[in-house]
Amino acid sequence: MSPVPKHIDNPAVLYMNGVSVSFDGFKALNSLSMVIAPGEMRAIIGPNGAGKTTMMDVITGKTRPDEGDIVFTDAAKTKFDLTKFDEADVANLGVGRKFQKPSVIESLTVFENLEMSLKGGRSIWQALFHKLSGKQDEKLQEILQMIDLEDKRDWMAGSLSHGQKQWLEIGMLLGQEPELLLIDEPAAGMTDEETMKTAELFKRLAQKHSLMVVEHDMDFIEALDCKVTVLHEGRVLAEGSLDTVKANPQVIEVYLGR
Repeated sequence: MSPVPKHIDNPAVLYMNGVSVSFDGFKALNSLSMVIAPGEMRAIIGPNGAGKTTMMDVITGKTRPDEGDIVFTDAAKTKFDLTKFDEADVANLGVGRKFQKPSVIESLTVFENLEMSLKGGRSIWQALFHKLSGKQDEKLQEILQMIDLEDKRDWMAGSLSHGQKQWLEIGMLLGQEPELLLIDEPAAGMTDEETMKTAELFKRLAQKHSLMVVEHDMDFIEALDCKVTVLHEGRVLAEGSLDTVKANPQVIEVYLGR
C-alpha cells in the first residue's frame, strides 16, 4: 500500500487537498480541495473547462496530478494514496467510473452484461457457458431490482432505450462492488421520465455507496436533493444546497448567468 500523508485522519471516502494539474501551461485543476463523506451523494456543476472531467481523471488514475493529495478510504478503513495507482488498480480498490456514453455489449442480454461485470471477472465464454454460484445469482438479482430492469433481464441490451442502457451500465459498475461511484452526465439524452427515475435510483444507491455526479441538468440536480459543488477554473467556487449556490453572486456571474 502506498503511504498516506500523516495529517490525513478525516473519515472521508475521498479526500482531495491542493490538487493541481497543468496541460501545456493551462491549469486544469488549481489547488482543488474536496471531501466526500461515506454514504454521501455530491453533485458537481460548472461551466465547460471548469475541471470536472480532469478531476475525475485524477481520482481514477487516468491523469497524474502535479501536486496535491488524493486519498481513498475503503470499507475496512484502509487509506490509499490514489496518486500512486493506475486506472485498473483504482477500480479494483473500489472506485467505479461511469462515462457519459453507455458501453454495454448490445449483442448480449441484460443479464449476460451484468454477469460479465461481476467482481473477479468473467469472460464472455464463462458468462455464456458456466453456471453462476448461488451467491452470484443472488447478487445479480439484487442489482436487477436496484436498476429496475428485472422484467428486461432476457432482453438484448441493444433493444433497450438510452436511459435503460445507462441503468444497465450503472448495474455493471455495481457488479464490481465499488465504495465510490463517479458518474458523468447520466441525464444527457434521457427523457424527462427517465431522468426522474435515475434520480430515484441514485438516492437508492446512496444508501449503500458514495456518489459523485457530474451533471448540467439543473432539474436532475434538484431532484437529487444533495450537496452541490461548483467548480470554476479548476477550483471550488461554491458549495452548499442547490438553492444556496444558485443565489451565490459569483456562481451567477460565471455559470448560471451565462
